[in-house]
Amino acid sequence: MRGLTFLRRALRAVATALTLAGVLTLLATGPARAGQNTTVEVTPNTAEPGTRVNIRADCGDANNRQGTVQSDAFGRVTVRPDNGMLTGSATIPANKPPGDYQVTLTCANNTTASTTVTVVNMSKPSQGPATGGGGTAGGGAGLLVLAGGVGIVLLGLGFALYGRRRSGPPAR
Repeated sequence: MRGLTFLRRALRAVATALTLAGVLTLLATGPARAGQNTTVEVTPNTAEPGTRVNIRADCGDANNRQGTVQSDAFGRVTVRPDNGMLTGSATIPANKPPGDYQVTLTCANNTTASTTVTVVNMSKPSQGPATGGGGTAGGGAGLLVLAGGVGIVLLGLGFALYGRRRSGPPAR
């Protein structure tokens, strides 16, 4: 019983010390500040030549001033303040070859961010997967398979009838 009381008192002391340490840590630190988040995104990030893409950027404390976005995919674009973000759009030229192109944002406060836009050429339709003829493919093999299946079913019925006939009534 004395051991249990000692254990309870020790746990209370540890809990009190941890609570006090947490309170002192919170009082000693200042308010948390958001870091300088500079980001850029292109939507859609995979596009065909001739597609218009939207650009959305965040320059942190410089979102009230315009910035520039540069890419070999579409050239240079100015992004302007819009509801707390920087936005703009660009069209990928119709003759742009497929590939991955870096997109770089430069903010008014000299911070930068980058992402990638992928240009794809989907003008040539793709073929379906090469999975073989399948059961719906044309040819005379379908009739042969059907006849074989009917024959197996009839053979199974014949064996069932023959087996039933032979068993007859039980002997006494």
